[in-house]
Amino acid sequence: MADGPIAGARAVPKPARTWWTIHQWVGLKLSLFMTFILFTGTLAVMSAEIDWLLQPSLRVSPVSVEGPVAWAEIAENAARHPGVAKANRIDAPTASAFAAKVTVENGAGDLFFLHAHPTTGEITGTGPWVGAQRVLRNMHRHLNLPVWIGVPIVSSLAFLLLVSLVSSFIVYKKWWRGFGKPLRSRDARTWWGDFHRLAGVWSLWFVALITLTSIWYFVESLGGEAPPHPGVEREADAGPIRPGNMAASIDAALAAYPGLEVDAVQLPGEDGVLQVTGDFEAVLVRPRSNAVFVDSRTAQVLLTTDGRDLGLHQRISEMADPLHFGFFGGYWTKVPWFLFGLALTGLAVSGAAIYSLRIARERGDRPRLARGFKGMWQGMAGWRWLSAGLIGVGFAFLAVLVVSN
Repeated sequence: MADGPIAGARAVPKPARTWWTIHQWVGLKLSLFMTFILFTGTLAVMSAEIDWLLQPSLRVSPVSVEGPVAWAEIAENAARHPGVAKANRIDAPTASAFAAKVTVENGAGDLFFLHAHPTTGEITGTGPWVGAQRVLRNMHRHLNLPVWIGVPIVSSLAFLLLVSLVSSFIVYKKWWRGFGKPLRSRDARTWWGDFHRLAGVWSLWFVALITLTSIWYFVESLGGEAPPHPGVEREADAGPIRPGNMAASIDAALAAYPGLEVDAVQLPGEDGVLQVTGDFEAVLVRPRSNAVFVDSRTAQVLLTTDGRDLGLHQRISEMADPLHFGFFGGYWTKVPWFLFGLALTGLAVSGAAIYSLRIARERGDRPRLARGFKGMWQGMAGWRWLSAGLIGVGFAFLAVLVVSN
């Protein structure tokens, strides 16, 4: 028997080549949908600021803000505002130039916002329920679909990110040397390749973080939610809340929780319970983990909770949002998260562009960016219709959301 290769047999690909093929396939086939989700998530990090730019009544002069937020005055002014049937919640200003936001509803049950000066409690204007913050977060999280459908669809992209992350260590030899390599402008293919590698090595930690938190969202969407936080359950009481009780209840809540940096006040419903939440000493938890519940009819404190007392499962769940969106450190973390989000979006675009420009060069065409985008669309094959369809569904249900509110 001859020792040479059998005629017509295919050569076994090297492991690195196999991983390169996997890396290319994962980065190309759903690149349109991946880019859309990454970009909307990046904008969602700064969605409050986008609303601030679009809605003048959200802006206040920082020099006019003195002392603590006038929670009781804001609640009372909101309840008396024309067209308001019920005031539900007050959110603290995002930053010093922001008004407080009050979630209210009209007689038909439609939600909208009132904007209030933090110090005086004066209502400065109204805002739509479907603003930039709602649009971007709904689109990014679940494509405006029902949560039980949309969240698994979007969060399943985490597994593609995971494959891309692992394979990148194999296809990019000696990747640790790439932190300082310049971008060469010889042609479009070279520039995009250099950008992809440079952005990739600097974003490794961020890709890993977004991947892990997104996998957690996927697990939660399939039934892996953490046990609920402690709360207060009371039967509905039709008795009225007397004037002055709101201020007394908020004062009682703050006195019962010294050091709490109040983030929001959930106004009493039919059960008469007022809930104050905020940041305390627990690290990387949502404000809801630190709460105080007060009977707004008697100003009696019913329960206080501390994020440090949460179980392991609850702490992991609470960490996901602060780490995914970077809001745990104010602008010191939101700005880097926004910039690295742009870099991650650029990775999705550049990976697909590299493939199409390489194909153009192999065909003898001059690798130009315009041809690159055409090649990206063609290279996605049938997967492009899945991506376009999912994005289209998101916009279709966005129209339904806008019309219904």
